[in-house]
Formats: sequence, structure tokens, C-alpha cells
Amino acid sequence: MLFNSLDFAVFIPVVFLLYWFVANKNLKFQNFLIVISSYIFYGWWDWCFLSLIVFSTLIDYYIGLFLSKEENKFKRKLFLWTSIGVNLGFLGIFKYYNFFIDNFISAFLFFGMKINANTLNVILPVGISFYTFQTLSYTIDVYKRKLEPTKDIIAFSAFVCFFPQLVAGPIERATDFLPQFYKKRKFNYSKSVDGMRQILWGLFKKIVIADNCAQYVDEIFNNSAEYNGSTLVIGALFFTFQIYGDFSGYSDIAIGTSKLFGFNLKQNFNSPYFSRDIAEFWRRWHISLSTWFRDYLYIPLGGSRGRTWEKVRNTFIIFIVSGFWHGANWTFIIWGALNAVYFLPILLTNNNRRNLEIVARGKFLPSIKELSLMVLTFGLTTFAWIFFRAENIGHATSYISEIFSGSLFTLPKIIPKMTIILLIFFVFIEWLGREGKYAIESIKYSKNILIRFGLYILIGFLIFIFGNFDETEFIYFAF
Repeated sequence: MLFNSLDFAVFIPVVFLLYWFVANKNLKFQNFLIVISSYIFYGWWDWCFLSLIVFSTLIDYYIGLFLSKEENKFKRKLFLWTSIGVNLGFLGIFKYYNFFIDNFISAFLFFGMKINANTLNVILPVGISFYTFQTLSYTIDVYKRKLEPTKDIIAFSAFVCFFPQLVAGPIERATDFLPQFYKKRKFNYSKSVDGMRQILWGLFKKIVIADNCAQYVDEIFNNSAEYNGSTLVIGALFFTFQIYGDFSGYSDIAIGTSKLFGFNLKQNFNSPYFSRDIAEFWRRWHISLSTWFRDYLYIPLGGSRGRTWEKVRNTFIIFIVSGFWHGANWTFIIWGALNAVYFLPILLTNNNRRNLEIVARGKFLPSIKELSLMVLTFGLTTFAWIFFRAENIGHATSYISEIFSGSLFTLPKIIPKMTIILLIFFVFIEWLGREGKYAIESIKYSKNILIRFGLYILIGFLIFIFGNFDETEFIYFAF
């Protein structure tokens, strides 16, 4: 079920009414309703893959219980690796098996040897990369004794399959999110209104910004050989805004929907395109995944401690794994490695923690230096996104080579004026609201009701006039 679908527009009020007016007096009933609603939400796409979620839930639930009773170090490690093996095993089979088989065959062909190996004709279960990491965080934290294992299987099931963030995050930690299922929840009008406000902005990002950009991105990238360098630059820039509007729009809708049910999800984006260096960008982009890799991979490897070669190794590992997490394609690996190259000079000069505050806090405009750094970082990020969007390495290199040809200085063949105007409006609102958890959060503090509702009406009008209502999937459903 898509957030931008008529099905969801019917689904969410029904669940909301049952949750607050039927199940409101019994916490277990509320949690059970969340589980059933989440299974319906996910099963709307394909019921077959519900078994994976149920199996992963049961495995990690019982391993958590076993870990609580076991003191033997060897057995505890065995339980931990069972969880890791099962979860990553599912991920490997559905997401990476064909990639490794194809590259295995290609490697042998390179040396003149032909081998026969069968690939799997399977589709990738939506959300598997997200809920797999969410359940793994539970098992790892229980193993490290950072979290007491739950004995409430309904609460744990709700934690794993919570429908607002099930398919594309944010990836929640059990230490932060699971305790919310133990506490009685009361309807909070202000919190619900704030949730609706965030949903509105998320929908604007998705169906106005991302989907309008997508039309031109698909045309330019799919037919890149027919366009000059300046047009390809427009395609890359539009994809930069498409993926941000699409993914952060999903996160806003997920977080806003969670507020309607009394839950708090972590912020997943924090004005990443206003970053002044790549380190700051990665603190603000897909925060739940970046911090997951930081805590469960980067720091255990040694992080930024140790000798120079260890810092370089850890940086490349974390970024390449992050790239590979996104998909079984060399383009994602190159994208991750390129970001590692961007990051290394900042790390090795100990400047990776330099820009911790939001840019130009308390000011209307940034300084010339801040603006220059933002433009540079945005340009590097846009260049890397070309690999992310390209079909393969050859496509990416041909796309880039045409950009850096003489045709860069010719007039673009596509100039989508209305979409550019919408993007200017979007960037302006995002800039004004960069200090909040989402761009229009601060409007709630305005005492002028005309300003508040004027903005809501304007956004609603833009959605109605320029929104794409074809119910297009979110980009990160593919990951």
C-alpha cells in the first residue's frame, strides 16, 4: 500500500478510529491492532512475503529470550550469529544472490572459462533491507546487554512491523522504539495536528517535487545519448531533488502518521542539501541508516581511531557497504566509494566534526563562505548521484563524459520552467524551516491564523494543481 494512494487515504482513518475509539482502553489490544493493520498494509503489496516478516520476528524474539537466560559466552555468540545469519541470509538470497552469481560467471568468462549457474527468478520483498536491520539492532543490543529482552511478543511484533515505517524507515532502534509499545498512549490533539502538518509537507515533497522531477529525470537518463551536456546537467540536478523529495517525503509521512497514533520516530533527514561538507551531509542524510552503520559496523571496526591506514580502511568499508545496502549493482558500490573519497580529506585533517550546527542559525542569509561551501558540497553530491541513478557503470561514464564535453556550453534541449519554479519555492521553504525537524514545523508557532492556514491552503493548492496522482512508488521501495 502506498502513502500516496487512495487505498491509504481510506485505510488510515479506519485504523485511526479503531485505534482510539475501540482499542483505546486496552494496551495489548492497541498493539495487536497495530500488528494486524501492519500486516494488511504490507500484504496489500504481496501476501506471500508476510511469512518472511513473521519468521524474522519469531527468530529474533526467541533468540532474545535465550540470550537473557544464557551466560555461556560461546552459546551467546551462537545465538547472536544465528540471528545475523538468518536475517542477512534472507537479505542475501533475495537481494544479492543473482548479483554474485552473475559476477561469478563474468569472472570465469574473463579467463576464458564458461560455467553454468542458475540465477533466481524472484522479486525483492519490499522493505526487507529496513526491517532486517531493525530486528538485528534488537538482537545485537540484547547480546551486548544494552537492552532487556521483551517477553511481550505482541509488542515485539508491533515494533518489527509498525506500518508507517515498515517499508522505507526510519530504521528504529529497539532501545528507543520498543519501550513505546509498553506505555499506555493517550490521544494528543496537538501532536496529531503536528503529524497532519508533517504528512502534508511529505506529500508535497513526493507528488509535487519528486514526481514532477521524475518525469524529466526518466526522459533524460533513459535517452542520455540523445542529449547535450547542459541537458544532462539538468537531469542530474533534477534527480538530486527527486531522490530527496521522494525519500524524505516518505519519512515525513511515516513520522507524521506515527504521531497520529501516539508514537515518536527519529528524524531521518535534517536539511542535507544545506551542508557545508560531506561529513555534515552524511549526518543529515538518511540519519537512521548512517547512525546504524556507525554504531554497528564503523565503531566496532575502530572508527576514526588508530593508524591512518585503519581510518582509510574503515571509511571505505562503511561507505561501500552503505552503497551495497542500496542495491546489487556496481553503480551503488561506486557511489559509496566516491563518497568515501569525498570524506577522507575531512577525516584525515580532523575536520569531520567541524560543522555540527545548522548553517546560518538565527540568520536569514548565509555568509559568502557558507554559501560557497554549500554549493561545492551540493555539486559533489549531485555528481555522485549520477552513479546512483545510472543503469550501469558504462551508462554513468558516458553520461559524465558528455557533461564535460563542449556541449555543456550549449542551450539545454529541455527547460521545464514550471518545475524549476516549484523547486525554487521548495528550496525557499526548506531554507526558512531548516532549524526545525521538518520545513514547515515552525509555522505552528505563528499566532497569526491567516499565515498558518494560508500556507496550508497554498501547499494544498499546489498539490491539487501540480501533484502527480498516478500513485507512483517511492524510490526506496527498490532497496
